[in-house]
Amino acid sequence: MESSTFYSTTVHAQEPVTLQDSEPEPDVVIVRGNTRDYTECHPGSNDLALVVEIADSTLERDRSYKKRIYARTGIPVYLIVNLVEQQIEVYTQPDSSGEEATYVRRRDFDLSSLFSVMIEGNEVGRLNVGDLLS
Repeated sequence: MESSTFYSTTVHAQEPVTLQDSEPEPDVVIVRGNTRDYTECHPGSNDLALVVEIADSTLERDRSYKKRIYARTGIPVYLIVNLVEQQIEVYTQPDSSGEEATYVRRRDFDLSSLFSVMIEGNEVGRLNVGDLLS
C-alpha cells in the first residue's frame, strides 16, 4: 500500500472496539489518534476511520450482522476482504434511518483492480487487489 500524508492514525488488529451495544473485534481498524490515546479504553465508533473484516467462512455474517452494527454506529468506511469471491467490498455512507441500518453505497473491486483507500475524503493509500489476495 502506498501512503500519503494524513492526520495521525493508528492501525489496530483484532482488538476490541466499543460500540453502542457491542464490543466486536474487527480484523483491522484504522483509529484516529495514536496508541497512547487508548491505553485506558477501547476506541469507540467516533474514533474509527475504517473497519476491515477478512472473510472466508464468516462472509455472510460480515455482510449482514457486522455490516448492520457498523452502519448503525456511523462508521464511515467498512471494507470486507472477501476471500471466497476474491474481491474487496467497500461499503460507505452509513444509514441508520430505516428499520435496519445499512450502507447506502457498495463498490466491489476484483483481482485486476487498483483502488484508493479514502478516509474523510483524503486518499491515504492505493491498494492493488491482486497483490493483496495473491
